Amino acid sequence: MASSIGAASVAIPKDPKLQIQGYHGLRSSGSLHLGKAANALPAASAASSVISAVSTPVKPETSTEPKRSKVEIFKEHSNFLRYPLNEELETEAPNINEAATQLIKFHGSYQQADRDYRGPGGKAYSFMLRTKNPCGKVPNNLYLAMDDLADEFGTGSLRLTTRQTFQLHGILKKNLKTVLSTIIHNMGSTLGACGDLNRNVLAPAAPFMRKDYLFAQETADNIAALLTPQSGAYYDLWVDGEKIMSAEPPEVVRARNDNSHGTNFTNSPEPIYGTQFLPRKFKIAVAVPTDNSVDILTNDIGVVVVSDSDGEPQGFNIYVGGGMGRTIRNESTFPRLGEPLGYVPKEDILYAVKAIVVTQRDNGRRDDRKYSRMKYLISEWGIEKFRSVVEQYYGKKFEPFRELPEWEFKSYLGWHEQGNGALFCGLHVDNGRIKGAMKKTLREVIEKYNLNVRLTPNQNIILCDIRRAWKRPITTALAQVGLLHPRYVDPLNLTAMACPALPLCPLAITEAERGIPDILKRVRAVFDKVGLKYNESIVIRITGCPNGCARPYMAELGLVGDGPNSYQIWLGGLPNQTTLARAFMNKVKIHDLEKVFEPLFFNWRRKRLQGESFGNFTNRLGFEKLQEMVEKWDGLPQSPSRYNLKLFADKETYEAVDELAKLENKSAHQLAMEVIRNYVAAQQNGKGE
Repeated sequence: MASSIGAASVAIPKDPKLQIQGYHGLRSSGSLHLGKAANALPAASAASSVISAVSTPVKPETSTEPKRSKVEIFKEHSNFLRYPLNEELETEAPNINEAATQLIKFHGSYQQADRDYRGPGGKAYSFMLRTKNPCGKVPNNLYLAMDDLADEFGTGSLRLTTRQTFQLHGILKKNLKTVLSTIIHNMGSTLGACGDLNRNVLAPAAPFMRKDYLFAQETADNIAALLTPQSGAYYDLWVDGEKIMSAEPPEVVRARNDNSHGTNFTNSPEPIYGTQFLPRKFKIAVAVPTDNSVDILTNDIGVVVVSDSDGEPQGFNIYVGGGMGRTIRNESTFPRLGEPLGYVPKEDILYAVKAIVVTQRDNGRRDDRKYSRMKYLISEWGIEKFRSVVEQYYGKKFEPFRELPEWEFKSYLGWHEQGNGALFCGLHVDNGRIKGAMKKTLREVIEKYNLNVRLTPNQNIILCDIRRAWKRPITTALAQVGLLHPRYVDPLNLTAMACPALPLCPLAITEAERGIPDILKRVRAVFDKVGLKYNESIVIRITGCPNGCARPYMAELGLVGDGPNSYQIWLGGLPNQTTLARAFMNKVKIHDLEKVFEPLFFNWRRKRLQGESFGNFTNRLGFEKLQEMVEKWDGLPQSPSRYNLKLFADKETYEAVDELAKLENKSAHQLAMEVIRNYVAAQQNGKGE
């Protein structure tokens, strides 16, 4: 495999367009050539002009030392993510210092403080832990362990994330080692779930026994293994250096160790990352054609399985340069969609991914973290130059991008055949928050039937390997705690997402997870008011700040926190997650949302083309016309009701329901219809499948 890649070294390009001006990553100003770090590489001949990797930036002989962010200094002095975290964990203080706070991210944790708490003892510190589950795979024993840990050491709830992982909130510093060692000993990990390195690798969660799905999931596992830190610091800190046995496929080991094209740090505990790791977070997803459950275009690297006419995987299309994060009121930061890089045969995928990661490692900005994601490097260079530099590390030219069918968003909710005689059941979990009676019943079902679990990028959960005889009792048990068949869930809820935001996220400006239930009810009320049918829906995503953790910039209606109780409104994403939304309005107060929603939804109903989604409608009309609609809106035109549904037999009942409805900002008719729908759903689920 390694011998097929090509020559042992790659000369520096002579084209001046490929010379990097200014400081980018580990490279010196004005040159692609990398300096030499002490004890990192053997001395190189000045005449050799080969690309060689270093573990720390080196002061150029003829210029000042490049500026680096504070986090770069913390990484350099950390002894591969150990110091001063190891010392800070031993202190009696409930928190850790600034350097340790940055380093613990690489171990899968963020230090947080409860912003709702204003007690006399100062900040109420705790830690969030995030697991790393490639493809969202969760073995039975790990799920049960996470459920126990949430109760014993967390807030009593489990959070499913938009990257197919768990989050545990509220872990005290003194309990970190117990919680982390428990996760590790139950076939789990948090290593690399946060920090400046490759995060969790996404793949379609559906456990289909199809060649393309199995190959996508296997590839995601292999990419995750390839880019996992190797120094051993994680196990030194959390399980006292205990060796955790894990078998890596030989192709992963070969790809990691291959240094045919100057990708590796020789004699380093971290052959790919070195002491500096990556400039910022790095996200990868693997997809199967048509199945865009992973939001493929929002990742730094998007890998798509390409199969022949017999369904046999042959290779991969690769997208690069996606990313959601931006900085509030800073237009030089922006969300971006990935764009085609090229095609590689299946045996080369690990080498191609490694070459892309190394290109970002050596050239991504390390002076200003706002601009350190790979999307900014590609935006500055252009895709042709980026491809040319990646090919030096890859050792080959990328083949032309293969044609792909249209993408669809697939949620895999409800009951499905796996293809091996067993069934799987996808369950909608509002905002990914598993708590209360739902948490108790889910645990009972997973434990009783010894089920493995998959987590989806839409914050839902899939129960796998279910025998047909178990379908009825499982359906009944789940329905009793609100885990309903998707046909009984409000369609708006099925595709909605929100980040956790307040009270624990330090970046949150306003509410997201705590606010979205009420906002969805208000959207549904507006739908009813303007005459949209119950089965009609749009993709709504809400975040408490511009960082975009719930991917709001891909939504048909995105609400992005831009002040206390205030949102920036984004419009124009599509249901299949292939078009970037655009900012429509700023500083819309939460109590004024209906003033925007009503004219937009009313005109969508009245002026849309047949089958036209809300996102396509807003893009077709353009923001100028939409803005005019909002500014001139004077309420619904008066017209006789289409229906004369008499819900109330007497005045007293109507007045009683009307009083209750006012408490929820609804009409008596809306509340009555909601009660009837919920009653019908409960009855039908009770008889369920």
